[in-house]
Amino acid sequence: MFPPIFAVCAADAEVLTVLGANPVRLFPFGEAPQNVTAPYAVWQVISGQPENFISDRPDIDEFTLQVDVYGNTDTEVTAAAIAIRNAVELQANIGSWGGQNKDPATGRYRIRFDIDWLTPR
Repeated sequence: MFPPIFAVCAADAEVLTVLGANPVRLFPFGEAPQNVTAPYAVWQVISGQPENFISDRPDIDEFTLQVDVYGNTDTEVTAAAIAIRNAVELQANIGSWGGQNKDPATGRYRIRFDIDWLTPR
């Protein structure tokens, strides 16, 4: 029912190099532990719908995910975003680049992008 972003990223050597392996620092939105090591990423479904048919049950669900990558330096956050992009592009499409900023309160850098993912049922 949800796109396999974690499974795809956790199986990718480049992602594991930048986000770690135990644990892989890719979390559902709101689930990143307090004081998590950077870089890390969070994801959430921002929209979705089944591929409906008149005569049959849908066989695929379409999702748009928002991914936010956080790090201590611009180089660190860019490397993590590139790793996630490279891992998912063979199974999904990057729908948009949402921008970059530096949080004034935490000092952490952030890159946001959206992924459009078709998930067979």
